[in-house]
Amino acid sequence: MILFVSAEVVAGSAAWLGRGLSCVCAQRRESDPRPSFDLTPAQEDCLQRLQNRIDIAYDSSISEHQEALRALWNAAFPEEELHGLISEQWKEMGWQGKDPSTDFRGGGFISLENLLFFARNFPKSFQDLLRKQEGDRSVWEYPFAVAGVNITFMLIQMLDLEAVKPRTLVGAIFLKFLSENESAFDLLYCITFKLMDHEWLSMRASYMDFNTVMKATRRQLERELLLEDVTRLEDLPSYGLLTR
Repeated sequence: MILFVSAEVVAGSAAWLGRGLSCVCAQRRESDPRPSFDLTPAQEDCLQRLQNRIDIAYDSSISEHQEALRALWNAAFPEEELHGLISEQWKEMGWQGKDPSTDFRGGGFISLENLLFFARNFPKSFQDLLRKQEGDRSVWEYPFAVAGVNITFMLIQMLDLEAVKPRTLVGAIFLKFLSENESAFDLLYCITFKLMDHEWLSMRASYMDFNTVMKATRRQLERELLLEDVTRLEDLPSYGLLTR
């Protein structure tokens, strides 16, 4: 599976002053020059709940995880009966092999939840991406499901969600959105998936260009999150890709 880990961080700016965020610029260690940002109690609670989700590994022995995987299949291919949780059919969705659980190691159970949220809340966009129905596609396309796991992983890294406090302005802005919308991470995932596909088509990319496309997607997403007039995720310019 392709995994992209970027060391890029977004430098702070004066924009955070108008966003209800508190910067603790003095809280720096020599080994980590990035600032940390104070959180409200509500933001701390929301971050903890999201981190609890991130910490859950996919476990094929847990019935809830099995049911979520079946639900994903039913949402993706409602007319096709699934023969089993281990089946060659899964390759149709873009998993590497017949057992999707092996691909969840990079993103955990939350990456399955993200895909399921996408399928249930934006079914047209989900199907368009799954079936590669938009644009002039490459002969060697990215695998849909594995790309989805990579997007989950990338967002966790970009937003620094495993830290006690956000250490980038982008991460701090996201936590403000999260405190106002418990589904903010899932929604941002959907936006990012559509943005990634948009970048893919714009770059006329092929399979070996996936990491380059992911980097471009991350840069664009960071730029959009820092826009002054973005007060909720629905204000992101790329949100329009999801709903058109």
